[in-house]
Amino acid sequence: MTDQTAAPSQTPYRVLARKYRPSTFQDLIGQEAMVRTLTNAIDSNRLHHAFILTGVRGVGKTTTARIIAKALNYVGPDGNAGPTAAPTDDCPICQAIAEDRHPDVIEMDAASRTGVGDIRELIESVRYRPIEARYKVYILDEVHMLSTQAFNALLKTLEEPPEHVVFIFATTEIRKVPVTVLSRCQRFDLRRVGQQELAAHFARICEKEAVTAEPEALELIARAADGSVRDGLSLLDQAIALGGDKIAESVVAEMLGLGDRARAYDLFEALMRGRIPETLQILEELYAAGADPVVVLQDLLELTHGLTRLKLVPAMAEEQALPETERVRGLEMAKTLSLASLARAWQLLLKGVSEAQQAAQPLLAVEMCLIRIGHASELPPPGDLVKKLTEQGESTAAASPSRGSAAAPAAGGNGAEAGARGRSERGSDSDGPRALAAAPWEEQEPAAQSTAESLPVKLESFAALLDLARDKREPQLTHHLRCDVHLVSFEPGRIELRTAEGAPRDLLGTLKSKLFEWTGERWSVSYSSEQGERTLQEQEEAQASQVRQEVLRNPVVKAVMDSFPGAEIQRISTSQTLPGDAPGEVAAAPDEAAGEQEER
Repeated sequence: MTDQTAAPSQTPYRVLARKYRPSTFQDLIGQEAMVRTLTNAIDSNRLHHAFILTGVRGVGKTTTARIIAKALNYVGPDGNAGPTAAPTDDCPICQAIAEDRHPDVIEMDAASRTGVGDIRELIESVRYRPIEARYKVYILDEVHMLSTQAFNALLKTLEEPPEHVVFIFATTEIRKVPVTVLSRCQRFDLRRVGQQELAAHFARICEKEAVTAEPEALELIARAADGSVRDGLSLLDQAIALGGDKIAESVVAEMLGLGDRARAYDLFEALMRGRIPETLQILEELYAAGADPVVVLQDLLELTHGLTRLKLVPAMAEEQALPETERVRGLEMAKTLSLASLARAWQLLLKGVSEAQQAAQPLLAVEMCLIRIGHASELPPPGDLVKKLTEQGESTAAASPSRGSAAAPAAGGNGAEAGARGRSERGSDSDGPRALAAAPWEEQEPAAQSTAESLPVKLESFAALLDLARDKREPQLTHHLRCDVHLVSFEPGRIELRTAEGAPRDLLGTLKSKLFEWTGERWSVSYSSEQGERTLQEQEEAQASQVRQEVLRNPVVKAVMDSFPGAEIQRISTSQTLPGDAPGEVAAAPDEAAGEQEER
């Protein structure tokens, strides 16, 4: 029989998120308002019977629930102490709660037990008093996952629970919790932990773990954690496993797929100066170094936002929390870039991120986004463009009278004859020069008219829109507007229509683009399910039918139709009113008028 030497037992490794999980209110970071409220409530014995904790993942909702359970059931080492907000490490009940083995603290995952049957079991157990502790505490995690029937079954017990029961709910989706439940609970919103607080917290943990970490590396981890302590500790665990006893910024950047911050500034500067080849070269280098193309765009978005804030509030550059690169180089770039160019870059980057996330090859989508921004950087700001066009228009208008005056001598005797006519008609020689000066303006009327036709038009009615489409020689659009469109509402800048079955699918889009081309303004053209008016063709046919009926009711026409059986009305036209006739009076034929004049 051979001797077998037992292998030394090794303590299993505990991840940092569990090893450094807060056990007291004092250990919680970034939740000062909640800690102060709960501490005062416990000290003054003003304890609520139901709490609901909400916040993003990893900010400490379940941890806070366990701390509350320990604080309420604290008895001290001798078993005679009352609830306290101080550390509870010397209490055997609190130690059992921390180790998740106390029978009076029940944790339930509402994401896996969502039915009314699970809640019914909970309600049945509420009647029994706690076995060892002072309070029986029910912790329901992700409570928003409960069904509507489960919430309704819980309402009565939640409103009037026994004195020995405390409910603590935790959720990341507070809006999905019914208002009837929220009104019965004391609510605490756990806020995101700031980057500086997270970086300082990670630095303390690295010191305890005997790990050397660069401050820039911890700032990258804190930024990637996005306010979540648990996510940040998981990233820190990964960085320690990757870098060993020393965590460098380059290691963390490679782990997170981030580019160098300085290179991000180089990329943005080349982009805003319109140097597209250099921009693509920097992007290729970042991609070869392991940077995610989508993350590069997100970094540029963050950089644009930071530069815009520095542009508006230069005093922010004096904040010590701001990195040196952003404080010096960022302020310099913010001074040289205009607010309009930054806003335009923000919009294009925002659209580029969306496209890159959906593209099959994100790198290609990112390159196209950067090319668009580089091309747009060469365009003048809209305000400068409008100002330039306005100045050109004013200079053209100022130059047009001189050109008209120069043309006057070329008219030869026409100008003198016009002046003579003006003097003879007005009967005053003093009006001669004024009349003579007016002649060149009259000669320029066709040019002024052509200029007016080129200017954007104003539409006040749908009928004016139809006339405009006819004038612009758009027969197909004119036909559809007349025959296939029911007008619901019309006002300058906005049209609501209901299209008939024969209308093309792209009619609204075509109309919208044509309106922008004709008026120089962007119109809102939308589809409506309301009945709306009859089509213009139907209105014209109804009007023609009404006129026809009125004509047939006329006694003269009726007598003619009776005298000639089988006669048909081929065309109906209205006669013009002669000058001097009363409105609505039918003009007489020329021979009849002459006869009447002879009789007089």
